[in-house]
Amino acid sequence: MTCEAETRSLLGVFEEDATAISNYMNQLYQAMHRIYDAQNELSAATHLTSKLLKEYEKQRFPLGGDDEVMSSTLQQFSKVIDELSSCHAVLSTQLADAMMFPITQFKERDLKEILTLKEVFQIASNDHDAAINRYSRLSKKRENDKVKYEVTEDVYTSRKKQHQTMMHYFCALNTLQYKKKIALLEPLLGYMQAQISFFKMGSENLNEQLEEFLANIGTSVQNVRREMDSDIETMQQTIEDLEVASDPLYVPDPDPTKFPVNRNLTRKAGYLNARNKTGLVSSTWDRQFYFTQGGNLMSQARGDVAGGLAMDIDNCSVMAVDCEDRRYCFQITSFDGKKSSILQAESKKDHEEWICTINNISKQIYLSENPEETAARVNQSALEAVTPSPSFQQRHESLRPAAGQSRPPTARTSSSGSLGSESTNLAALSLDSLVAPDTPIQFDIISPVCEDQPGQAKAFGQGGRRTNPFGESGGIIKSETEDSILHQLFIVRFLGSMEVKSDDHPDVVYETMRQILAARAIHNIFRMTESHLLVTCDCLKLIDPQTQVTRLTFPLPCVVLYATHQENKRLFGFVLRTSSGRSESNLSSVCYIFESNNEGEKICDSVGLAKQIALHAELDRRASEKQKEIERVKEKQQKELNKQKQIEKVYSPNV
Repeated sequence: MTCEAETRSLLGVFEEDATAISNYMNQLYQAMHRIYDAQNELSAATHLTSKLLKEYEKQRFPLGGDDEVMSSTLQQFSKVIDELSSCHAVLSTQLADAMMFPITQFKERDLKEILTLKEVFQIASNDHDAAINRYSRLSKKRENDKVKYEVTEDVYTSRKKQHQTMMHYFCALNTLQYKKKIALLEPLLGYMQAQISFFKMGSENLNEQLEEFLANIGTSVQNVRREMDSDIETMQQTIEDLEVASDPLYVPDPDPTKFPVNRNLTRKAGYLNARNKTGLVSSTWDRQFYFTQGGNLMSQARGDVAGGLAMDIDNCSVMAVDCEDRRYCFQITSFDGKKSSILQAESKKDHEEWICTINNISKQIYLSENPEETAARVNQSALEAVTPSPSFQQRHESLRPAAGQSRPPTARTSSSGSLGSESTNLAALSLDSLVAPDTPIQFDIISPVCEDQPGQAKAFGQGGRRTNPFGESGGIIKSETEDSILHQLFIVRFLGSMEVKSDDHPDVVYETMRQILAARAIHNIFRMTESHLLVTCDCLKLIDPQTQVTRLTFPLPCVVLYATHQENKRLFGFVLRTSSGRSESNLSSVCYIFESNNEGEKICDSVGLAKQIALHAELDRRASEKQKEIERVKEKQQKELNKQKQIEKVYSPNV
């Protein structure tokens, strides 16, 4: 259980103990008050007191650590009080000063102080929640420095007030354990001293053993009081130290220079705002405590004893998103893409740490022997990945099988295709032959249509067309993909694209993946554009999942190479060969990299199937055209033959 959950659970135990003490002390107070008020009922009142003292061992105080000693002491008192219950006279003044005053002080002052501090703590917690809600609703687009300052100051004040009230409340709950002992023992001691004074002349009824017992109880009470005073002094000093040390933590968005982001975490806990949809366009935000536990994201509402499963984040994807004009939002999507959740962090530091932590857990780094060191090595490798190595062979040396061994199944290339032939000498492939140095990387989807490329515009002309989700034509010209035999839809997220110098080997795709992932890690780019990839026999389409608008269209003949990552099957990419100018001979190749929900190989297989179907369709079309041409020639020859016969028939009588 997390620290927050443990604290709240302990607080509940202390509050339950305070309620039990209050109930018990009220009964004891009523019993002693009967002794004071009713002289005629002195015997009955002392008997009830004795009975209550005997029942102390049956009470179940959650924090009753020394109940055996206290029970034995109270049992002894109960016996003595039961013997004195036959007495008929009471010294009212002595009982009021020695017996009623201590327990009245405990009941009217100490127990009421606990109730008052509890109410103040609840009010401070509610004020803090209200301030956090106002801070969370700060507009990201329409920032107002004055409003932001007022809201931030409100959060600081309410958080500080809550922390101070909480510490004083906890101190009072701890002190109550000492006061409970004093409030139990001191009135009994006073009562016995009053009885001793009253029966001075009849001291033959009191022996030295009882006096020694009472002296020991008095000494114990003084020791408890001294221990309580020492503990109170220690707690007060701790409160002062915590107030000084915690002052920077009251600010909701701390300075990143003083509190740097830790990107190597594999466990994290804290409060997040969760978005819950209440209708088609409406939603609410609930503040809950979230924490990671292995490969699971857990949530715990206020008042719950333990947390519940919010989402399985093994092999999930996480990215920063813009949602309802709120800051620091991120989205988690499960590995199968069927479940997603949008959460809002309190600060930029928390926002980045949550994304990094979930990313590390998604890679199952938490299963290693030392997760944080493993995460640090992975992140460091990503940072060093952008440094070009002397040769392509050295970079991939660890991924190649040893001499005489077959290539492992995880590195298969059956899901890759190319129009050109593969190179037989991998050692001859250098880094510069794959990707040009300092090639810019595009991290967002931009339509490649431009006015200077009419051929390109025609090929990608569907970039802004909306796909009708209900299948109604409405008089619009029929789409060319509607007649396609193959229609397969996949959920993908765009990672980036860059121009490449070669398009005849799958290593081009692997190298592009490495550079794009390394660049994202260095520049802290977590946002990815999610789309639907439609694979047909004519083209590949990227469709907006919300508006059904086609973002990009890639003609299938221009897709010359496609491959999945050798280890991470969620990553795949393809190379698009297009003309880069008015001249058709001036060709350029761009590699597009995507992330899918464990469907990289399926997508590449689907593209390969589409190209095969398109190839067979093209061969059938050519055969059909050739057959039609033969039929046209035969028909022409038949017409000429018939014409010749007609001529011969006309002139045959003259001959």
